[in-house]
Amino acid sequence: MKPDTSISSSERAPKLLAQVVNAIRIRHYSIRTEKAYVHWVKAYIRFHGLRHPRDMGAREVTKFLSHLASERDVAAATQQQALSALLFLYRHVLEIDLPWLDDLVRPKKPARLPTVLNHDEVARLLAAVRPEQSLMVRLLYGTGMRLMECLRLRVKDVDFVRGEILIRDGKGAKDRVTVLPRSLVEPLHGQFQVARRFFDQDRAGSRPGVYLPHALEGKYPAPPGRGVTSPLDAI
Repeated sequence: MKPDTSISSSERAPKLLAQVVNAIRIRHYSIRTEKAYVHWVKAYIRFHGLRHPRDMGAREVTKFLSHLASERDVAAATQQQALSALLFLYRHVLEIDLPWLDDLVRPKKPARLPTVLNHDEVARLLAAVRPEQSLMVRLLYGTGMRLMECLRLRVKDVDFVRGEILIRDGKGAKDRVTVLPRSLVEPLHGQFQVARRFFDQDRAGSRPGVYLPHALEGKYPAPPGRGVTSPLDAI
């Protein structure tokens, strides 16, 4: 009798997904990449009736990607992301050397010319942004930061004296320095004061702090009577 190689919802699937997460975190991939890869691995397994990926191969991967393209009509970039997740699963989690992975037809992203706003259009766009989002949008426009780089920006990475912003762990896990526009110096000082007030209120209410990656929580030990600390305390 052939053994049952399907994945039960209570045993093998969680174990496999935990291995995927561990493999991603060892390589310090971003949290967005982690969530995307886990999503596509789960979707791949569910699409094939909870069969274990070890028991599947090129035929199943191709069928899944074709389903995404033809039935769900996903963009080429989304299809490529799903393929990258499956490549990661087989190579780095299951540690299976499958030559057919390199022979899969990769979706091609159509080449398009970028759309560039002129000065007046940018001014109207910035004027239309809601006040609570204005500083972030101006930072994106004035510094060239990506959205997640802006959201992860830390107080200590803003150098008002040198007029620079240090962007840590950007695309490709690289650090870089960008210019701090003079027009944003005063708004940033004001935002830091707002953030400090929220931080103090959270600490007073014993609310958990923000997510600190790569063992930063251990580098900033909590003062007596405080369960959670923040890089704000080191400034």
